[in-house]
Amino acid sequence: METIAIDPMVGDLTGETTRLRAAGRLAKIDLLGAPVWTVTEHALARQLLTDTRLIKDIHGWSLWTNGVITDQWPLIGMILVDRSMFSVDGPEHRRLRLKTTQALSRKRLEDLRPYIESITAELLDDLAKAGAEGVVDLKTVFAYPLPMRVIGKLMGVDPADEALLLGWYKKFFSVMTPQDERLRVIGDMDVYFTKMVQQKTAEPGDDLTSALIQATDGGEPLTQAEVIGNLKALVAAGHETTVSLLVNAVRALIANPEQLADLATGDREWSAAVEETLRYDGPVNHLLMRFATEDITVGDVVIEKGDGVVMSYRAIGRDTDLHGADADEFDLTRPTAARNMSFGYGPHICPGAALARLEAAIALPALFARFPDLRLAVPDGELVNLPVMTQNDLAAFPIHLGN
Repeated sequence: METIAIDPMVGDLTGETTRLRAAGRLAKIDLLGAPVWTVTEHALARQLLTDTRLIKDIHGWSLWTNGVITDQWPLIGMILVDRSMFSVDGPEHRRLRLKTTQALSRKRLEDLRPYIESITAELLDDLAKAGAEGVVDLKTVFAYPLPMRVIGKLMGVDPADEALLLGWYKKFFSVMTPQDERLRVIGDMDVYFTKMVQQKTAEPGDDLTSALIQATDGGEPLTQAEVIGNLKALVAAGHETTVSLLVNAVRALIANPEQLADLATGDREWSAAVEETLRYDGPVNHLLMRFATEDITVGDVVIEKGDGVVMSYRAIGRDTDLHGADADEFDLTRPTAARNMSFGYGPHICPGAALARLEAAIALPALFARFPDLRLAVPDGELVNLPVMTQNDLAAFPIHLGN
């Protein structure tokens, strides 16, 4: 079986996705020197994401326990993580996740709606000012700050620290960051979030971090380390994915003006644009990683005990078996548009999916209502992805706001 090398510079994401799909529903990839399996088919992903023989604990990875992969591997920070609902399985995962889902209630999200609307309006004013003289980067001025301000508000982050966190996470995710520097960033984040949790323990506020500290239902309360682990992961996932969702949705709609017109007239719901973007050009390219506790047979292929398994969500979103022969096209009328898997599936499905959808459902119609003639300032083919292997993240999105 051919091993496909995943491009660390993300130079040809479409070509990479095509090669992965052509390699079959279970492909062998080289992930910066780590040979692992990746899943490219929707149905198989659903099957494996609920298979208890695949676990999140890095000690189930033979390359780690044998010393082939060390803490110098550039992606280790996404796998060797603090104890949280993202890193454990079974009863302990259910316990840790229950605390979060209880705190991240529908009411708490709805209470955020006026804040999201207010921040959106404020950032649209900033966008108008920045773009008054010509080209403006939609990502820098609008799509980047919005999710961080929202997740910061939700978690109780000091607004003065949002820029600091954005810088840390940018360095953490980039494959261009030297590993020694990335490890220093991880250490700085540990210190920051530990201090934040200690402060919230002493003086609780009306925020999700305080709610996690105080949660008592469903077993033992979370330890300080568990609160910190959940907090760090939620802030990371809570802003990175939404940035890409917003930018990729605008990109797709600009490229399909007739579909944008249907949204403007109300012939199509904005929720369809959100779901089709998640399927067609979702925020996550490759989600790391699960490890086989025993041999798992998939057709004529065996995932051996100790092997790593990645979910290639962008390839999964282009699954022609589910979405048809035109899966590489953006289509708001697609009947299976809502059946995307961009936020995962099974026990580890992203707990912040509803928040990301809420932000996009507010921000996108507001953006196009304010700037109906918004257009790209460069040819689409000149847009460049950031060197972030896991996220589908453009370096910039230069636009003209129009008349």
